[in-house]
Amino acid sequence: MSSSTKPTRKDSSVSISSHAYTETDSEAASLLASSWRAREHIESLPAACRPTSRTHGYAVQARWPALTGRIGGWKIAATSVAGQQHIAVSGPLAGPVFADRVVTDGATVSLASNRMRVAECEIVFRFKHAITPRPKGYIRAEVLAAVDVVQPGIEVPDSRFVHFEKAGEAQLIADCACSNDMVLGAPIPPAGRLDSLISLAVQAQVSDGRVLHGVGSNVLGDPVEALVWFVNEVGAAGQRVEPEHFITTGACITPIPVEPGMSVQADFGWLGRMSVRFA
Repeated sequence: MSSSTKPTRKDSSVSISSHAYTETDSEAASLLASSWRAREHIESLPAACRPTSRTHGYAVQARWPALTGRIGGWKIAATSVAGQQHIAVSGPLAGPVFADRVVTDGATVSLASNRMRVAECEIVFRFKHAITPRPKGYIRAEVLAAVDVVQPGIEVPDSRFVHFEKAGEAQLIADCACSNDMVLGAPIPPAGRLDSLISLAVQAQVSDGRVLHGVGSNVLGDPVEALVWFVNEVGAAGQRVEPEHFITTGACITPIPVEPGMSVQADFGWLGRMSVRFA
């Protein structure tokens, strides 16, 4: 993982992007958002509008809401070294999840056009107030104090790229970090237990008989540190996190391959249980 994508920052300072939006940003966002709406896939963005850096990728990403609608929350992708190696990125990626693709516990999610076809059991946070970009950045204590509720979640990601594992991190960030469908469990007050999430045991039972296990520390070493990384990453990109937005921090269990007709039940211990069906 490169120094620019570590989950924590020793001095908590960030360099807020001053990238000026261009017509090529809008063109790239339009192509990707159109694919998202149609649930279609493309080989790659045209060279003329293809982002070549993380900063440029976030600039394209920022154009999506005007084309796709309201942001419901945010996600972190590639929170494990194995995941980063699989998609050839230098570190984790952040991206918005759009409200039209957010459902609640027990919902049915279509896999008809989903090429990834995995379910990811994740720890989700919401803040008491908006988190705005600032040069100083945020430290762990500030982020902990801002958390309002925590909840379980199951993400069902997908990319607009046919060969997402070869797209590169700039294009994947422009693609909203493979944002697609999100299933949310019931929120609960943290009640002083956020520091214990690092050791939270998570179990998933698939309807075909598979039982999988994971732990909170699989998320960048600690879900809270992942949340701190996220706040400073999107802050550096000039993005504001609203209190109604959720932040899902990455898979506690290795992504679970799923197919239509299957269901997944997830047990997050004190955080609660939830399920999703696939059609």
